[in-house]
Parts: sequence; structure tokens; C-alpha cells
Amino acid sequence: MPETPRSPSPTFQPRFTLSLLYLLGFFLLYCLLLVAPELSSVAAPASPEQEEAMKKAAEEVARRAVRPRLPLAGIAAILTVIVGARTGVLPGLRPR
Repeated sequence: MPETPRSPSPTFQPRFTLSLLYLLGFFLLYCLLLVAPELSSVAAPASPEQEEAMKKAAEEVARRAVRPRLPLAGIAAILTVIVGARTGVLPGLRPR
């Protein structure tokens, strides 16, 4: 009995999941880069007594600095993932 040719089984390509992970990663990276200059002014060496006050000040500075820049970080992350997927730079999102 001759064997019938089988079609190759489809390969698993988690493009959507990878896109979301890249989007989240770039969003966090851009948020960090946009807030870093503001936090550098607070991050001075402190004595152990002043450490708690410095942590609270850093939290407040970060909150005030990141809130108006969230849309910019989101748009930059979306554009980075789109450009990276179209050009084939991001692994797992190579153009078909």
C-alpha cells in the first residue's frame, strides 16, 4: 500500500504574545528613560537616617515626572514594535 503524502503540520508562532511582551518591555524602558533625569537629582548619597525620606521623595518625584509622559512612552513603544516587526529586527516577529 503506497503512503499518501502528508501536508506539513503548521508550526507554532506566538507573534501576538511576543508583540505584547515587546510592547510592555519597550514601554517600561521608555518610562525609565523619561524619568531617569528627574530621579538623578534625588539620588544623592544619604545617611541611613535620611534613607527613608529619600525613598519617599524619589517616589513622589517619579510619580510627578512619569504621569504627563505616559502617552509619549506608550506611543514610542508602539512605534518601536511596529517598526521592529516590519524591518525584521525583533526576533520572533520577522516579516512573512
